[in-house]
Amino acid sequence: MSSRGPLKAKPQSSWGYTLSAVMDVLPTTVVGSYPQPEWLVDRAMLGSRLPPRTRALEIWRVGPSFLEQAQDDATVVAIRDMERAGIDIITDGEVRRESYSNRFATALEGMDLDHPGTALDRTGHPNPVPRVVGPIRRMRPVEVRDVKFLRANTDRKIKATLPGPFTMSQQAQDDYYHDEEAFALALADAVNTEMRDLFAAGADVVQLDEPYLQARPASAERFAIKAINRALDGITGTTALHTCFGYAHIVHSRPNGYPFLEQLADVAAKQISLESAQQRVDLSVLKALRNKQLIVGVIDLADESPVEDVETVAGRIHKALEFVDPERLILAPDCGMKYLPRQKAFEKLEVLARAATKVRAEIAGRRR
Repeated sequence: MSSRGPLKAKPQSSWGYTLSAVMDVLPTTVVGSYPQPEWLVDRAMLGSRLPPRTRALEIWRVGPSFLEQAQDDATVVAIRDMERAGIDIITDGEVRRESYSNRFATALEGMDLDHPGTALDRTGHPNPVPRVVGPIRRMRPVEVRDVKFLRANTDRKIKATLPGPFTMSQQAQDDYYHDEEAFALALADAVNTEMRDLFAAGADVVQLDEPYLQARPASAERFAIKAINRALDGITGTTALHTCFGYAHIVHSRPNGYPFLEQLADVAAKQISLESAQQRVDLSVLKALRNKQLIVGVIDLADESPVEDVETVAGRIHKALEFVDPERLILAPDCGMKYLPRQKAFEKLEVLARAATKVRAEIAGRRR
């Protein structure tokens, strides 16, 4: 034995972590969007309509010649808010988008925007949507500049978000493929190419948004996993898939549980993101996704929801920890925050970060 005496084991938490490693568990993130400033968009107009699937240029308060500069400035505001709130993995707030999906979908060749079609949204209302008139192709990078701008303006880990191929297939009128699966697979190829470029541009995580998995579970059963895995084919970076019941501001009639969740054990994404706070989801469903990291929503984004206290959010985290080991749990709001007032969104993110810190400290204090 060394004359320096026996090596001492590092102190560990009750889950077996060294205490120095505890601070690396339970990272916080956002799902994607953050409130756009009133000087940039007409928020009353934005909030009074369904999320646009075609372009909605009328919501912007800044003219075309200065719009990109204004969006850049608003993006810096969103970045700084997330940093000040203490969020570990941030996005650009999706400030340049009129909706989570239309920026990418409307940039694809094969989509006719001048003569839109119609499709039912998840609330059952008809909505103007892109009309598919030819082969779907991604002709240029869509979000690469967004990621490069985000990377240049923060030293935190960054996440980029893209609409998933299944959800986009439900948000268009297909007058070309006449086959939902074939259409979704073509969209998947476009997403795959974009995703590769987003990682090359500096993204640490790229997330696919697939809320329509829950709105169209019968179609999802038939081809969603195949399409999503095609979009992820050959991708080596950290990928996430977000599924939810829709923006709380828009969708008020919600199921009691997830009709399409256990199946996501078969997707190639490393992380699965889901909402739980508003719905008070029975988190035992997480046991079906033991092979994934889980991004669990612990912040309620309903219009009438107050800013939670730290104890409430810590309680939600502890509930998730009954079913997920700490090293697999990532904490987030339920969904995108674009419809909340900015101050309320910021305060909710602050509470999220403080609750995560509190639970980490509790883990560190439970030594063996």
